[in-house]
This record gives sequence, structure tokens and C-alpha cells, in this order.
Amino acid sequence: MVFPVTFWLLLAAALVISAIGFKNYVWFISLGYGFSIAGEGLLMLILFRQGLGWAAALCCLIFIAYGCRLGGYLAYREMKSSSYKKNMTGEIKDGNTVPFGVKLAIWVTCALLYVLEVLPVFYRLSNGAGANTWFYVGMVVMVLGIALESAADWQKNRAKKVNPRRFVDTGLYRLVRCPNYLGEMLFWTGVVISGIGGVHGAGQWVLSLLGYAGIIFVMFSGARRLELRQTKNYGADPEYQAYVKKVPILVPFIPLYSVAKYKWLVA
Repeated sequence: MVFPVTFWLLLAAALVISAIGFKNYVWFISLGYGFSIAGEGLLMLILFRQGLGWAAALCCLIFIAYGCRLGGYLAYREMKSSSYKKNMTGEIKDGNTVPFGVKLAIWVTCALLYVLEVLPVFYRLSNGAGANTWFYVGMVVMVLGIALESAADWQKNRAKKVNPRRFVDTGLYRLVRCPNYLGEMLFWTGVVISGIGGVHGAGQWVLSLLGYAGIIFVMFSGARRLELRQTKNYGADPEYQAYVKKVPILVPFIPLYSVAKYKWLVA
């Protein structure tokens, strides 16, 4: 498959932005992730500005809003939340102990994933496909995903201010234990939906779905990490034990209550 120059420009942008991870290892998958998506949205807005309809422009703006919100929230948490820093100690490898070659591989892999994730919209623009019903439906789902993730983050912060030592089981956390990750998956599901009728051929769909599968894997991996950490912190609490037995970990109404045993969920 021949990739257009615009594809390589997206990859270059993701590489430049996610290179922030060389300063702090975890930023490859946190700040680098959010701001890379925002950067790709901005770049697509510029690259395809000729003849770009209002719907396509709005979709690019949604990417920018999504990435800036996520990157800004993660940056604030990294800089301001002492409890987060304490909880994450030992959870993620110390970048100082990771060989440069490994960092380089992770940098390139992450940047490539960030490009693959936006391909359904990229291909619609690159193929010159106009807006259709699926495009509008996908954008609505994307906005719902941002709203869900934002509300979950806000509810958790609010609950932790009231009782920082207790797990959160109110609001959206009554639906699933990781509603922010659910919002993330909903957003990218919307991106895939938006590509229907705009993505052409098996090759383009394979790459688009590869990006989708990658981010879903990352979300389940993150849910497993969170479950292990919460079990360590709250495992002796009878209320927590009752909570995890009745509230699904990630997908509502699906009786999947634990992913701790799936050790292959490592990202």
C-alpha cells in the first residue's frame, strides 16, 4: 500500500509531539497521546483546508478539543495532584532505568498508533468523500465519548476531594468502574463509525481497525492496572468487595467484573 505524503506528515507531527516522553517516560502515553491527537486534528484541518466542508472541519475541531482536554487534564494531574503521584509510584517504570533503544521503540510505536487511530477521518478527507449520515452519527458518538470521559474525571475529582481515602462508587461509577476509559472507547468507536462510506478498500479498513483495536487494548490494559492498584488499596474493605462484585469493570451491562488474571493485558 502506498501512503500519501499527508500520512507521513501526520506521523511526523505525532513523533514531534510525543517526543515529550523522552523527558518523562510516562508522557509517551499520556501527554504525548492527548496532544498528538490535537496536533493531528489541527494538521488535517490545514492539509485539507481546500474544499473542506463544515462537517469535516467540525470533526477536525472535535479532535483538537478532545486532545487538548485530555492532555490538559493529564498535565494538571501530573503537576498538581500529590495523591496521584503517590499512587503511581512503582506503577510505571522509572524512565531512568529504561534503555534508550526501548524508549525509541515505544516512541515510534505510540506515534504510529496515534496516527492509525485517526485514519477513518483522514481517509475520508484524503479520498475526497463528502459527509454522509455515518459521518454525522460518528461525530455525535465522538462528542458523547468526550462528554462521558469529562464527566467521569470531574466526578472522580469531586469525590476524592470529599474523601480522598475512599474508592469512588458514585455517579457514573455506579455504571462501570472505569467510566473515563469507557468514554475513551466510545470516542474512538465514533471515529470508526465516521469512516463508513469514506474509507475505501480493504487496506484502508485494515489499518483503521488496527488503530481501533490498539486503543481498545490499551483501555483494557489501563483498566487492569487500575484494578490491581485498587485491590491493593481497598481490597480489605467489605464495601469495595461488594462494589466490584456488582459493577462491571469497563463495559456496562456486560458481566465482566475483573481482568486482573489476564496478564497479557500489558501496555
